[in-house]
Amino acid sequence: MSSEASGRIVIIPTPIGNLGDITHRAVEVLKAADRIACEDTRHSGPLLAHLGITGKPLVSLHEHNEARRAPELAAAARAGETIALISDAGMPGVSDPGYRVIQACLETETPFEVLPGPSAVITALIGSGFPCHAFRFGGFLSVKSGKRRSALEAALKSGETGIFFESPHRIVSTLEILTEIDPRARVCVARELTKKFETYHRGAAGEVLEHFKSHPPKGEIVLLVHAAE
Repeated sequence: MSSEASGRIVIIPTPIGNLGDITHRAVEVLKAADRIACEDTRHSGPLLAHLGITGKPLVSLHEHNEARRAPELAAAARAGETIALISDAGMPGVSDPGYRVIQACLETETPFEVLPGPSAVITALIGSGFPCHAFRFGGFLSVKSGKRRSALEAALKSGETGIFFESPHRIVSTLEILTEIDPRARVCVARELTKKFETYHRGAAGEVLEHFKSHPPKGEIVLLVHAAE
């Protein structure tokens, strides 16, 4: 939804690692915005400083205050403000704050725009080499092993590429579950995407498990799974 009205909310993806990945359009909107809603103002500060954006009013928007703040931001946009919304990395709303703000905009007919940009989900999917004509994104895997098993089983049975976010502290446990389900299942662990130590580890579940047992991973991880061929 977009409008010629002066006030609006603009959803802006930010780099998932490499700061050079932000778009020119995103920078232009951030510079022109009346204020910027950030998942973590301390985290966004270095990015904004890197872009030469200083002295801009910032407002926090995270999982604990989004339900309360979303109507306030929508009202401010209807009153004429241009508000840029960013999360810590990637596309707001994808396992990050942003969904409730868009719902508030839809409910109150507040103009909003969504800019294209970096996404760990799509980057990992293409980099994995797994089929990308059909895929399912499951967000963060549950901390409960039973729910993790159910999500992974469903992804493998679907015939599509399953994509999940996972903690480096749980990835070995998750790979053990995958190996129990099917040691031949295709797995890709995409780590630290776009950053200096970016890696892709591809192979059968059992093989990838053995690697990470002896090489404990660090950093942010995207886990991709596909049924064995």
